[in-house]
Amino acid sequence: MQDGCFHTFKHTLDSVDLPEKFTFPFYYAPHPLCVLAAQELQDYLSTQTQWQHNFGLTGDVDSAIGKMFGVLLVQNKQGELGYLAAFSGKLADSNKWSYFVPPVFDMLTENSFFQQQQAVIQQLNVLIQQLESNPKIKHHQHTLAEEIALSQQHIQAHREAMIQGRKHRKQQRQQGLRQLSPKGYELLCQQLANESIIQKKQLELLTQHWDDRINAVKQALASFIEPIDALKNKRKTLSVSLQKNLFEQYRFLNSSGDYKSISDLFGDTPPAGAGECAAPKLLHYAFLHDLKPLAMAEFWWGASPKSEIRQHKQFYSACNNKCQPILSHMLEGMLVDENPLLANPAHNKDIDIVYQDEVMVIINKPFDMLSVPGKSIQDSVYQRMKDAFPTATGPLIVHRLDMSTSGLMVIALTKQANKHLQTQFIQRTVKKRYVALLDGELHQQRGTINLPIRVDLDDRPRQLVCYDYGKAAETDWDVIETKNGQTKVYFYPKTGRTHQLRVHSAHVKGLNMPIVGDDLYGKKANRLHLHADYLALKHPVSDSLIEFQIDAEF
Repeated sequence: MQDGCFHTFKHTLDSVDLPEKFTFPFYYAPHPLCVLAAQELQDYLSTQTQWQHNFGLTGDVDSAIGKMFGVLLVQNKQGELGYLAAFSGKLADSNKWSYFVPPVFDMLTENSFFQQQQAVIQQLNVLIQQLESNPKIKHHQHTLAEEIALSQQHIQAHREAMIQGRKHRKQQRQQGLRQLSPKGYELLCQQLANESIIQKKQLELLTQHWDDRINAVKQALASFIEPIDALKNKRKTLSVSLQKNLFEQYRFLNSSGDYKSISDLFGDTPPAGAGECAAPKLLHYAFLHDLKPLAMAEFWWGASPKSEIRQHKQFYSACNNKCQPILSHMLEGMLVDENPLLANPAHNKDIDIVYQDEVMVIINKPFDMLSVPGKSIQDSVYQRMKDAFPTATGPLIVHRLDMSTSGLMVIALTKQANKHLQTQFIQRTVKKRYVALLDGELHQQRGTINLPIRVDLDDRPRQLVCYDYGKAAETDWDVIETKNGQTKVYFYPKTGRTHQLRVHSAHVKGLNMPIVGDDLYGKKANRLHLHADYLALKHPVSDSLIEFQIDAEF
Protein backbone atom coordinates (compact mmCIF):
# COMPACT_ATOMS: atom_id res chain seq x y z
CA MET A 1 0.00 0.00 0.00
CA GLN A 2 1.45 3.36 -0.98
CA ASP A 3 -0.10 5.29 1.89
CA GLY A 4 1.71 3.31 4.55
CA CYS A 5 -1.41 1.97 6.27
CA PHE A 6 -0.80 -1.66 5.28
CA HIS A 7 1.95 -3.10 7.47
CA THR A 8 3.66 -6.42 6.83
CA PHE A 9 4.84 -8.38 9.84
CA LYS A 10 8.45 -8.08 10.91
CA HIS A 11 8.39 -11.63 12.27
CA THR A 12 8.16 -14.97 10.50
CA LEU A 13 4.60 -16.32 10.42
CA ASP A 14 5.15 -19.88 9.17
CA SER A 15 3.93 -21.58 12.34
CA VAL A 16 0.75 -19.56 12.86
CA ASP A 17 -2.57 -20.66 11.33
CA LEU A 18 -4.92 -18.07 9.89
CA PRO A 19 -8.29 -17.66 11.65
CA GLU A 20 -11.19 -19.55 10.11
CA LYS A 21 -13.76 -16.91 11.10
CA PHE A 22 -13.61 -13.21 11.80
CA THR A 23 -13.50 -12.06 15.41
CA PHE A 24 -16.78 -11.56 17.26
CA PRO A 25 -15.85 -8.04 18.37
CA PHE A 26 -17.86 -7.85 21.61
CA TYR A 27 -16.30 -10.85 23.37
CA TYR A 28 -13.14 -12.50 22.16
CA ALA A 29 -9.69 -13.85 22.91
CA PRO A 30 -7.26 -12.13 20.50
CA HIS A 31 -5.85 -14.31 17.73
CA PRO A 32 -2.07 -14.87 18.03
CA LEU A 33 -1.47 -12.86 14.85
CA CYS A 34 -3.46 -9.96 16.31
CA VAL A 35 -1.38 -10.21 19.48
CA LEU A 36 1.76 -10.02 17.33
CA ALA A 37 0.39 -7.08 15.36
CA ALA A 38 -0.48 -5.32 18.61
CA GLN A 39 3.05 -5.87 19.90
CA GLU A 40 4.51 -4.33 16.75
CA LEU A 41 2.14 -1.38 17.06
CA GLN A 42 3.12 -0.97 20.72
CA ASP A 43 6.80 -0.97 19.70
CA TYR A 44 5.98 1.80 17.24
CA LEU A 45 4.14 3.81 19.90
CA SER A 46 7.16 3.51 22.20
CA THR A 47 9.69 4.69 19.62
CA GLN A 48 7.97 7.10 17.19
CA THR A 49 8.85 10.81 17.30
CA GLN A 50 6.35 12.22 14.82
CA TRP A 51 3.89 13.44 17.45
CA GLN A 52 3.70 13.89 21.21
CA HIS A 53 0.77 12.73 23.37
CA ASN A 54 0.62 12.41 27.14
CA PHE A 55 -0.48 8.84 27.81
CA GLY A 56 0.50 9.12 31.46
CA LEU A 57 3.29 6.56 31.17
CA THR A 58 6.10 8.91 32.18
CA GLY A 59 4.71 10.57 35.29
CA ASP A 60 2.09 13.24 34.44
CA VAL A 61 -0.97 11.13 35.20
CA ASP A 62 -3.37 13.95 36.15
CA SER A 63 -3.56 15.37 32.59
CA ALA A 64 -2.98 12.02 30.88
CA ILE A 65 -5.31 10.76 28.18
CA GLY A 66 -5.00 7.04 27.56
CA LYS A 67 -6.17 5.76 24.21
CA MET A 68 -7.75 2.67 22.69
CA PHE A 69 -5.85 1.33 19.69
CA GLY A 70 -6.90 -1.39 17.28
CA VAL A 71 -5.24 -3.77 14.82
CA LEU A 72 -6.96 -5.52 11.93
CA LEU A 73 -5.36 -8.59 10.39
CA VAL A 74 -5.89 -8.36 6.62
CA GLN A 75 -4.90 -10.00 3.35
CA ASN A 76 -4.51 -8.06 0.10
CA LYS A 77 -5.36 -9.25 -3.42
CA GLN A 78 -1.84 -10.58 -3.87
CA GLY A 79 -2.31 -12.85 -0.85
CA GLU A 80 0.09 -10.85 1.31
CA LEU A 81 -0.68 -10.91 5.01
CA GLY A 82 -0.45 -7.73 7.04
CA TYR A 83 -2.33 -5.53 9.44
CA LEU A 84 -3.90 -2.11 9.74
CA ALA A 85 -3.72 0.11 12.82
CA ALA A 86 -6.12 2.72 14.17
CA PHE A 87 -6.80 4.81 17.25
CA SER A 88 -10.11 5.91 18.75
CA GLY A 89 -11.03 9.59 18.63
CA LYS A 90 -8.17 12.05 18.29
CA LEU A 91 -4.49 11.53 18.96
CA ALA A 92 -2.22 14.48 19.78
CA ASP A 93 -5.04 16.87 18.79
CA SER A 94 -5.41 15.34 15.34
CA ASN A 95 -7.54 12.56 13.89
CA LYS A 96 -5.13 11.67 11.09
CA TRP A 97 -1.52 10.47 11.33
CA SER A 98 0.69 8.38 9.09
CA TYR A 99 0.90 4.68 10.05
CA PHE A 100 -2.80 4.73 11.04
CA VAL A 101 -5.88 4.44 8.84
CA PRO A 102 -7.71 7.77 8.40
CA PRO A 103 -11.09 8.51 10.00
CA VAL A 104 -14.26 7.50 8.19
CA PHE A 105 -14.96 11.22 7.83
CA ASP A 106 -12.38 13.90 8.57
CA MET A 107 -14.32 16.74 10.15
CA LEU A 108 -11.08 18.60 10.84
CA THR A 109 -10.16 19.04 7.16
CA GLU A 110 -9.36 22.68 6.44
CA ASN A 111 -12.26 24.60 4.87
CA SER A 112 -14.61 21.63 5.21
CA PHE A 113 -18.32 22.32 5.68
CA PHE A 114 -17.89 21.35 9.32
CA GLN A 115 -15.11 23.86 9.89
CA GLN A 116 -17.01 26.59 8.04
CA GLN A 117 -20.25 26.06 9.94
CA GLN A 118 -18.35 25.72 13.19
CA ALA A 119 -16.76 29.10 12.46
CA VAL A 120 -20.23 30.64 11.97
CA ILE A 121 -21.44 29.09 15.24
CA GLN A 122 -18.34 30.34 17.01
CA GLN A 123 -19.00 33.87 15.72
CA LEU A 124 -22.52 33.62 17.15
CA ASN A 125 -21.03 32.46 20.47
CA VAL A 126 -18.77 35.52 20.56
CA LEU A 127 -21.64 37.86 19.71
CA ILE A 128 -23.88 36.26 22.35
CA GLN A 129 -21.16 36.63 24.96
CA GLN A 130 -20.69 40.28 24.03
CA LEU A 131 -24.41 41.02 24.32
CA GLU A 132 -24.72 39.08 27.58
CA SER A 133 -21.86 41.09 29.08
CA ASN A 134 -23.79 44.40 28.70
CA PRO A 135 -23.95 45.88 32.25
CA LYS A 136 -27.46 47.22 31.58
CA ILE A 137 -28.75 43.64 31.62
CA LYS A 138 -27.58 43.11 35.19
CA HIS A 139 -28.93 46.55 36.12
CA HIS A 140 -32.39 45.74 34.78
CA GLN A 141 -32.31 42.24 36.30
CA HIS A 142 -31.44 43.76 39.69
CA THR A 143 -34.16 46.38 39.31
CA LEU A 144 -36.67 43.72 38.34
CA ALA A 145 -35.82 41.65 41.40
CA GLU A 146 -36.20 44.73 43.62
CA GLU A 147 -39.55 45.67 42.08
CA ILE A 148 -40.89 42.13 42.49
CA ALA A 149 -39.74 42.05 46.13
CA LEU A 150 -41.32 45.48 46.83
CA SER A 151 -44.55 44.50 45.14
CA GLN A 152 -44.79 41.35 47.24
CA GLN A 153 -44.03 43.35 50.35
CA HIS A 154 -46.69 46.03 49.70
CA ILE A 155 -49.34 43.60 48.51
CA GLN A 156 -48.73 41.31 51.47
CA ALA A 157 -49.01 44.27 53.85
CA HIS A 158 -52.34 45.24 52.31
CA ARG A 159 -53.59 41.62 52.54
CA GLU A 160 -52.69 41.54 56.24
CA ALA A 161 -54.52 44.85 56.69
CA MET A 162 -57.55 43.31 55.01
CA ILE A 163 -57.41 40.33 57.38
CA GLN A 164 -57.28 42.67 60.37
CA GLY A 165 -60.11 44.75 58.88
CA ARG A 166 -62.19 41.63 58.43
CA LYS A 167 -61.66 40.68 62.07
CA HIS A 168 -62.51 44.23 63.23
CA ARG A 169 -65.72 44.33 61.16
CA LYS A 170 -66.76 40.99 62.59
CA GLN A 171 -66.35 42.37 66.11
CA GLN A 172 -68.34 45.51 65.16
CA ARG A 173 -71.19 43.41 63.77
CA GLN A 174 -71.30 41.26 66.92
CA GLN A 175 -71.24 44.38 69.14
CA GLY A 176 -73.89 46.15 67.01
CA LEU A 177 -76.16 43.12 67.14
CA ARG A 178 -76.24 43.45 70.92
CA GLN A 179 -76.39 47.27 71.24
CA LEU A 180 -78.11 48.72 68.14
CA SER A 181 -81.68 48.75 66.97
CA PRO A 182 -82.54 46.65 63.93
CA LYS A 183 -82.41 49.75 61.70
CA GLY A 184 -79.11 50.88 63.20
CA TYR A 185 -77.65 47.38 62.81
CA GLU A 186 -78.72 47.33 59.15
CA LEU A 187 -76.95 50.65 58.51
CA LEU A 188 -73.83 49.39 60.29
CA CYS A 189 -73.73 46.23 58.16
CA GLN A 190 -74.04 48.32 55.00
CA GLN A 191 -71.20 50.59 56.14
CA LEU A 192 -68.95 47.63 56.96
CA ALA A 193 -69.74 45.98 53.60
CA ASN A 194 -68.67 49.19 51.81
CA GLU A 195 -65.41 49.16 53.76
CA SER A 196 -64.75 45.60 52.59
CA ILE A 197 -65.46 46.56 48.97
CA ILE A 198 -63.12 49.54 49.24
CA GLN A 199 -60.26 47.38 50.60
CA LYS A 200 -60.72 44.83 47.79
CA LYS A 201 -60.73 47.61 45.21
CA GLN A 202 -57.58 49.05 46.77
CA LEU A 203 -55.93 45.60 46.44
CA GLU A 204 -56.86 45.49 42.76
CA LEU A 205 -55.43 48.97 42.17
CA LEU A 206 -52.31 48.18 44.18
CA THR A 207 -51.75 44.95 42.25
CA GLN A 208 -52.24 46.74 38.93
CA HIS A 209 -49.86 49.50 40.03
CA TRP A 210 -47.06 47.02 40.74
CA ASP A 211 -47.82 44.96 37.63
CA ASP A 212 -47.37 48.09 35.55
CA ARG A 213 -44.06 48.94 37.25
CA ILE A 214 -42.77 45.36 36.89
CA ASN A 215 -43.87 45.09 33.24
CA ALA A 216 -42.06 48.34 32.45
CA VAL A 217 -38.81 46.89 33.81
CA LYS A 218 -39.44 43.60 32.00
CA GLN A 219 -39.89 45.43 28.72
CA ALA A 220 -36.66 47.33 29.26
CA LEU A 221 -34.88 44.07 30.03
CA ALA A 222 -36.50 42.30 27.04
CA SER A 223 -35.00 44.88 24.68
CA PHE A 224 -31.62 43.42 25.63
CA ILE A 225 -32.61 39.74 26.10
CA GLU A 226 -34.69 39.22 22.95
CA PRO A 227 -31.77 39.80 20.54
CA ILE A 228 -29.72 37.31 22.58
CA ASP A 229 -32.52 34.72 22.50
CA ALA A 230 -32.87 35.21 18.75
CA LEU A 231 -29.14 34.54 18.29
CA LYS A 232 -29.34 31.48 20.55
CA ASN A 233 -32.25 30.09 18.51
CA LYS A 234 -30.25 30.70 15.35
CA ARG A 235 -27.25 28.95 16.88
CA LYS A 236 -29.43 26.01 17.90
CA THR A 237 -30.87 25.69 14.40
CA LEU A 238 -27.40 25.80 12.86
CA SER A 239 -26.07 23.28 15.36
CA VAL A 240 -28.90 20.82 14.68
CA SER A 241 -28.40 21.23 10.94
CA LEU A 242 -24.66 20.76 11.28
CA GLN A 243 -25.12 17.68 13.44
CA LYS A 244 -27.51 16.06 10.97
CA ASN A 245 -25.19 16.89 8.08
CA LEU A 246 -22.28 15.45 10.04
CA PHE A 247 -24.18 12.24 10.76
CA GLU A 248 -24.79 11.80 7.05
CA GLN A 249 -21.08 12.16 6.27
CA TYR A 250 -20.20 9.21 8.47
CA ARG A 251 -21.05 6.44 6.02
CA PHE A 252 -19.78 2.96 6.80
CA LEU A 253 -18.99 0.41 4.11
CA ASN A 254 -19.40 -3.34 4.51
CA SER A 255 -18.15 -6.37 2.57
CA SER A 256 -21.19 -6.29 0.27
CA GLY A 257 -20.41 -2.74 -0.81
CA ASP A 258 -23.37 -1.26 1.08
CA TYR A 259 -23.08 2.07 2.89
CA LYS A 260 -25.03 3.13 5.95
CA SER A 261 -24.74 6.45 7.75
CA ILE A 262 -24.87 7.17 11.45
CA SER A 263 -28.41 8.47 10.91
CA ASP A 264 -29.38 5.18 9.24
CA LEU A 265 -27.96 3.19 12.14
CA PHE A 266 -28.92 5.30 15.16
CA GLY A 267 -31.67 7.68 14.07
CA ASP A 268 -31.61 11.28 15.28
CA THR A 269 -29.86 10.68 18.62
CA PRO A 270 -26.63 8.73 18.15
CA PRO A 271 -24.25 8.52 21.12
CA ALA A 272 -21.38 10.99 21.25
CA GLY A 273 -18.31 9.78 19.40
CA ALA A 274 -20.14 7.19 17.30
CA GLY A 275 -17.97 6.22 14.33
CA GLU A 276 -14.73 7.48 15.89
CA CYS A 277 -13.71 4.18 17.51
CA ALA A 278 -10.84 2.15 16.11
CA ALA A 279 -12.88 -0.86 14.94
CA PRO A 280 -15.18 0.94 12.44
CA LYS A 281 -12.20 2.89 11.06
CA LEU A 282 -10.26 -0.33 10.44
CA LEU A 283 -13.07 -2.23 8.74
CA HIS A 284 -14.14 0.73 6.62
CA TYR A 285 -10.61 1.23 5.33
CA ALA A 286 -10.21 -2.49 4.59
CA PHE A 287 -13.42 -2.68 2.56
CA LEU A 288 -12.61 0.57 0.77
CA HIS A 289 -9.20 -0.76 -0.36
CA ASP A 290 -10.16 -4.37 -1.19
CA LEU A 291 -8.42 -5.84 1.82
CA LYS A 292 -9.87 -9.01 3.33
CA PRO A 293 -10.41 -8.69 7.11
CA LEU A 294 -9.34 -11.83 8.99
CA ALA A 295 -9.29 -10.90 12.70
CA MET A 296 -9.30 -7.87 14.94
CA ALA A 297 -8.21 -6.83 18.42
CA GLU A 298 -8.22 -3.61 20.43
CA PHE A 299 -6.00 -2.68 23.38
CA TRP A 300 -5.60 0.19 25.83
CA TRP A 301 -2.41 2.24 25.83
CA GLY A 302 -1.65 4.55 28.74
CA ALA A 303 -2.74 5.33 32.25
CA SER A 304 -6.17 4.14 33.34
CA PRO A 305 -9.03 6.67 33.16
CA LYS A 306 -10.49 7.95 36.44
CA SER A 307 -13.82 6.22 35.94
CA GLU A 308 -13.47 3.24 33.60
CA ILE A 309 -11.14 0.33 34.24
CA ARG A 310 -8.47 0.14 31.57
CA GLN A 311 -5.12 -1.57 32.02
CA HIS A 312 -2.08 -0.60 29.93
CA LYS A 313 -1.63 -3.03 26.97
CA GLN A 314 -4.72 -5.02 27.98
CA PHE A 315 -7.08 -6.17 25.18
CA TYR A 316 -10.73 -5.10 25.35
CA SER A 317 -13.86 -5.80 23.35
CA ALA A 318 -15.69 -3.18 21.31
CA CYS A 319 -18.20 -1.04 23.21
CA ASN A 320 -21.85 -1.95 22.84
CA ASN A 321 -23.59 1.42 22.80
CA LYS A 322 -21.49 3.14 20.14
CA CYS A 323 -20.11 0.26 18.10
CA GLN A 324 -22.72 -2.50 18.14
CA PRO A 325 -25.07 -1.00 15.50
CA ILE A 326 -22.15 0.07 13.29
CA LEU A 327 -20.21 -3.20 13.46
CA SER A 328 -23.36 -5.29 13.01
CA HIS A 329 -23.84 -3.56 9.65
CA MET A 330 -20.17 -3.74 8.68
CA LEU A 331 -19.91 -7.47 9.44
CA GLU A 332 -23.01 -8.44 7.47
CA GLY A 333 -22.25 -11.25 5.04
CA MET A 334 -18.99 -12.19 6.78
CA LEU A 335 -18.26 -15.47 8.51
CA VAL A 336 -17.95 -14.35 12.15
CA ASP A 337 -17.26 -16.30 15.34
CA GLU A 338 -20.36 -17.21 17.31
CA ASN A 339 -21.35 -14.95 20.17
CA PRO A 340 -20.12 -16.94 23.19
CA LEU A 341 -22.45 -14.97 25.45
CA LEU A 342 -25.41 -16.76 23.85
CA ALA A 343 -24.11 -20.18 24.88
CA ASN A 344 -24.92 -21.61 28.29
CA PRO A 345 -21.62 -22.49 30.01
CA ALA A 346 -23.50 -24.08 32.94
CA HIS A 347 -25.48 -26.71 31.02
CA ASN A 348 -23.34 -29.56 32.35
CA LYS A 349 -22.81 -28.18 35.87
CA ASP A 350 -24.55 -29.31 39.04
CA ILE A 351 -25.52 -27.31 42.11
CA ASP A 352 -24.29 -28.70 45.41
CA ILE A 353 -26.73 -28.38 48.31
CA VAL A 354 -24.83 -27.52 51.49
CA TYR A 355 -27.85 -27.28 53.84
CA GLN A 356 -31.57 -27.90 53.53
CA ASP A 357 -34.65 -27.79 55.77
CA GLU A 358 -38.33 -26.99 55.34
CA VAL A 359 -37.92 -23.26 54.80
CA MET A 360 -34.49 -22.63 53.30
CA VAL A 361 -31.61 -24.09 51.32
CA ILE A 362 -27.93 -23.13 51.19
CA ILE A 363 -26.22 -23.99 47.90
CA ASN A 364 -22.71 -23.80 46.46
CA LYS A 365 -23.25 -22.09 43.10
CA PRO A 366 -20.79 -23.18 40.40
CA PHE A 367 -18.98 -20.47 38.45
CA ASP A 368 -20.42 -19.45 35.07
CA MET A 369 -24.02 -20.03 36.17
CA LEU A 370 -26.59 -17.25 36.26
CA SER A 371 -28.40 -16.54 39.52
CA VAL A 372 -31.59 -15.63 37.63
CA PRO A 373 -32.58 -16.14 33.97
CA GLY A 374 -30.96 -13.78 31.47
CA LYS A 375 -32.14 -12.39 28.14
CA SER A 376 -30.90 -15.35 26.13
CA ILE A 377 -30.17 -18.01 28.79
CA GLN A 378 -32.94 -19.38 30.99
CA ASP A 379 -30.80 -21.94 32.84
CA SER A 380 -30.00 -20.44 36.24
CA VAL A 381 -30.00 -21.05 39.97
CA TYR A 382 -33.61 -19.85 40.04
CA GLN A 383 -34.71 -22.30 37.34
CA ARG A 384 -32.79 -25.21 38.90
CA MET A 385 -34.28 -24.50 42.34
CA LYS A 386 -37.75 -24.10 40.87
CA ASP A 387 -37.42 -27.53 39.29
CA ALA A 388 -35.93 -29.06 42.43
CA PHE A 389 -38.54 -27.58 44.81
CA PRO A 390 -41.81 -27.34 42.82
CA THR A 391 -43.92 -26.84 45.97
CA ALA A 392 -41.90 -23.88 47.25
CA THR A 393 -44.13 -20.88 47.97
CA GLY A 394 -41.42 -18.22 48.15
CA PRO A 395 -39.64 -16.41 45.29
CA LEU A 396 -36.59 -18.65 45.98
CA ILE A 397 -33.85 -16.10 45.22
CA VAL A 398 -32.91 -13.97 48.25
CA HIS A 399 -29.70 -12.47 46.89
CA ARG A 400 -27.49 -12.94 43.84
CA LEU A 401 -23.95 -13.77 42.83
CA ASP A 402 -22.44 -12.64 39.53
CA MET A 403 -22.60 -15.31 36.85
CA SER A 404 -18.81 -15.76 36.94
CA THR A 405 -18.64 -15.97 40.75
CA SER A 406 -18.98 -19.26 42.60
CA GLY A 407 -19.96 -19.86 46.20
CA LEU A 408 -22.62 -19.81 48.86
CA MET A 409 -26.15 -18.63 48.08
CA VAL A 410 -29.31 -18.60 50.19
CA ILE A 411 -32.57 -19.97 48.78
CA ALA A 412 -35.91 -19.33 50.52
CA LEU A 413 -38.64 -21.97 50.17
CA THR A 414 -41.45 -19.95 51.79
CA LYS A 415 -42.64 -16.37 51.57
CA GLN A 416 -42.10 -15.87 55.29
CA ALA A 417 -38.54 -17.17 55.10
CA ASN A 418 -37.82 -14.97 52.11
CA LYS A 419 -39.04 -11.87 53.90
CA HIS A 420 -37.03 -12.68 57.02
CA LEU A 421 -33.84 -13.41 55.05
CA GLN A 422 -34.18 -10.43 52.74
CA THR A 423 -34.53 -8.14 55.75
CA GLN A 424 -31.20 -9.43 57.05
CA PHE A 425 -29.51 -8.66 53.72
CA ILE A 426 -31.13 -5.22 53.51
CA GLN A 427 -30.10 -4.36 57.06
CA ARG A 428 -26.61 -5.76 56.32
CA THR A 429 -26.59 -8.09 59.31
CA VAL A 430 -25.58 -11.05 57.12
CA LYS A 431 -21.84 -11.69 57.32
CA LYS A 432 -20.28 -12.49 53.92
CA ARG A 433 -16.75 -13.28 52.95
CA TYR A 434 -15.24 -13.88 49.54
CA VAL A 435 -11.87 -15.30 48.59
CA ALA A 436 -10.18 -14.04 45.43
CA LEU A 437 -6.90 -14.47 43.58
CA LEU A 438 -5.50 -11.18 42.30
CA ASP A 439 -3.24 -10.74 39.29
CA GLY A 440 -0.41 -8.97 41.12
CA GLU A 441 1.35 -8.69 44.45
CA LEU A 442 -0.17 -6.55 47.20
CA HIS A 443 2.30 -4.95 49.60
CA GLN A 444 -0.26 -3.99 52.26
CA GLN A 445 -1.89 -6.57 54.50
CA ARG A 446 -5.37 -5.10 54.81
CA GLY A 447 -7.44 -2.08 53.95
CA THR A 448 -10.81 -0.63 52.93
CA ILE A 449 -11.95 0.48 49.47
CA ASN A 450 -14.60 3.20 49.06
CA LEU A 451 -15.42 3.73 45.39
CA PRO A 452 -18.99 4.58 44.23
CA ILE A 453 -20.15 2.48 41.29
CA ARG A 454 -22.67 2.80 38.49
CA VAL A 455 -23.29 0.99 35.21
CA ASP A 456 -21.34 2.11 32.13
CA LEU A 457 -24.21 3.29 29.93
CA ASP A 458 -22.03 3.02 26.82
CA ASP A 459 -20.84 -0.50 27.53
CA ARG A 460 -23.20 -2.61 29.63
CA PRO A 461 -22.75 -4.74 31.72
CA ARG A 462 -19.45 -3.07 32.67
CA GLN A 463 -19.50 -0.87 35.74
CA LEU A 464 -17.43 2.23 36.36
CA VAL A 465 -16.47 4.46 39.26
CA CYS A 466 -18.55 7.65 39.39
CA TYR A 467 -18.52 10.13 42.26
CA ASP A 468 -21.43 12.13 40.82
CA TYR A 469 -24.03 9.43 40.15
CA GLY A 470 -22.55 6.19 41.50
CA LYS A 471 -23.97 4.29 44.47
CA ALA A 472 -21.80 4.02 47.57
CA ALA A 473 -19.74 0.83 47.61
CA GLU A 474 -17.41 -0.25 50.42
CA THR A 475 -15.17 -3.30 50.71
CA ASP A 476 -12.77 -4.44 53.44
CA TRP A 477 -9.94 -6.79 52.48
CA ASP A 478 -7.22 -8.92 54.07
CA VAL A 479 -4.26 -10.64 52.43
CA ILE A 480 -4.11 -14.43 52.83
CA GLU A 481 -0.88 -15.06 50.95
CA THR A 482 1.29 -13.69 48.14
CA LYS A 483 3.32 -15.86 45.80
CA ASN A 484 4.24 -16.32 42.14
CA GLY A 485 3.15 -12.78 41.27
CA GLN A 486 -0.37 -13.29 42.60
CA THR A 487 -2.15 -12.44 45.85
CA LYS A 488 -4.94 -14.38 47.53
CA VAL A 489 -7.23 -12.15 49.58
CA TYR A 490 -10.39 -12.19 51.64
CA PHE A 491 -13.04 -9.63 50.67
CA TYR A 492 -15.69 -8.42 53.13
CA PRO A 493 -18.22 -6.35 51.13
CA LYS A 494 -20.30 -3.98 53.23
CA THR A 495 -22.52 -3.20 50.23
CA GLY A 496 -23.68 -5.39 47.38
CA ARG A 497 -23.25 -3.46 44.14
CA THR A 498 -23.02 -5.17 40.78
CA HIS A 499 -19.40 -6.23 40.07
CA GLN A 500 -18.35 -4.44 43.28
CA LEU A 501 -15.43 -6.73 44.15
CA ARG A 502 -14.26 -6.93 40.53
CA VAL A 503 -14.27 -3.15 40.13
CA HIS A 504 -12.70 -2.48 43.53
CA SER A 505 -9.94 -4.94 42.67
CA ALA A 506 -9.14 -3.69 39.18
CA HIS A 507 -9.67 0.07 39.45
CA VAL A 508 -6.59 2.27 39.72
CA LYS A 509 -7.95 3.81 42.94
CA GLY A 510 -8.79 0.39 44.36
CA LEU A 511 -6.25 -2.40 44.49
CA ASN A 512 -5.19 -1.67 40.89
CA MET A 513 -4.94 -5.35 40.03
CA PRO A 514 -7.83 -7.35 38.56
CA ILE A 515 -9.03 -10.70 39.81
CA VAL A 516 -7.43 -13.55 37.89
CA GLY A 517 -9.71 -14.61 35.04
CA ASP A 518 -11.80 -11.42 35.01
CA ASP A 519 -12.84 -11.19 31.36
CA LEU A 520 -14.37 -7.71 31.83
CA TYR A 521 -11.78 -5.86 33.88
CA GLY A 522 -8.69 -8.01 33.46
CA LYS A 523 -7.54 -11.03 31.46
CA LYS A 524 -9.69 -14.00 30.54
CA ALA A 525 -8.67 -17.36 32.05
CA ASN A 526 -10.33 -20.71 32.75
CA ARG A 527 -12.60 -18.99 35.27
CA LEU A 528 -13.04 -15.92 37.44
CA HIS A 529 -11.09 -16.61 40.62
CA LEU A 530 -13.73 -15.21 42.98
CA HIS A 531 -15.65 -17.37 45.43
CA ALA A 532 -18.18 -16.62 48.18
CA ASP A 533 -16.71 -18.93 50.80
CA TYR A 534 -18.37 -17.88 54.09
CA LEU A 535 -21.89 -16.94 55.11
CA ALA A 536 -23.41 -16.30 58.55
CA LEU A 537 -27.05 -15.36 59.17
CA LYS A 538 -30.01 -15.98 61.44
CA HIS A 539 -32.34 -18.87 60.69
CA PRO A 540 -35.70 -17.46 59.53
CA VAL A 541 -37.67 -19.65 61.96
CA SER A 542 -35.49 -20.34 65.01
CA ASP A 543 -33.65 -17.02 64.76
CA SER A 544 -30.47 -18.83 65.77
CA LEU A 545 -27.14 -17.95 64.12
CA ILE A 546 -26.07 -20.43 61.42
CA GLU A 547 -22.72 -20.40 59.62
CA PHE A 548 -21.46 -22.01 56.41
CA GLN A 549 -18.02 -22.22 54.85
CA ILE A 550 -16.99 -23.79 51.52
CA ASP A 551 -13.41 -23.65 50.24
CA ALA A 552 -12.72 -22.21 46.81
CA GLU A 553 -11.69 -24.68 44.10
CA PHE A 554 -8.75 -22.66 42.81
